[in-house]
Amino acid sequence: MLNALLSRFSDKSQLPNADQALPGRSEAIQITDKHYVNGHSLKGPFPEQMEIAIFAMGCFWGAERCFWKIPGVYSTSVGYIAGFTPNPTYYEVCTGRTGHTEAVQVVFDPSVVSYQELLSHFWESHNPTQGMRQGNDQGTQYRSGIYPLNEEQSKAAQASKQAYGQQLKAAGHGSITTEIQAAGEYYFAEDEHQQYLGKNVNGYCGLGGTGVRCPG
Repeated sequence: MLNALLSRFSDKSQLPNADQALPGRSEAIQITDKHYVNGHSLKGPFPEQMEIAIFAMGCFWGAERCFWKIPGVYSTSVGYIAGFTPNPTYYEVCTGRTGHTEAVQVVFDPSVVSYQELLSHFWESHNPTQGMRQGNDQGTQYRSGIYPLNEEQSKAAQASKQAYGQQLKAAGHGSITTEIQAAGEYYFAEDEHQQYLGKNVNGYCGLGGTGVRCPG
């Protein structure tokens, strides 16, 4: 069944529509609710003052490590967002037939690190001009994205995209291709992907920034 569906849609550079997406499943992927690096919960509940941000910037292994190192970040996890297939697996996402991108959920204390500062780390830690790829990683799941959870985050994301786009243009880079859309359902990825570069310190990381600083 799965192979038959895949044969009808093989272009991983094009997002599927809802009719082309894999059916998925009703059961959520079960994960260990403990951050491998700092021991905090991945799912919550979190301390009352914490806020959540969701970003996608290529392979989520390296993206997650970028954020767990930031002072004020309480917890991170990797998962799938902005697609159609319910409770997708990593294999399914990699086919390009779920519509999801590989994402990082960041739980942070805004009294220590602001959402604006997280946006700066996001922009500077990858190349947001590459469309459906990041470095050598190619496919729709590697697209750049910001997924606001409220209107305040949405406005901040749009403003930072415009400001950083001007900086990139001045430095000779192309236009930003990052999508910004309200966060829908976030599905946790499998255990082996959670804090992958904490468990595998010499593991693969394909992220690379442009060297252009984000204003603000």
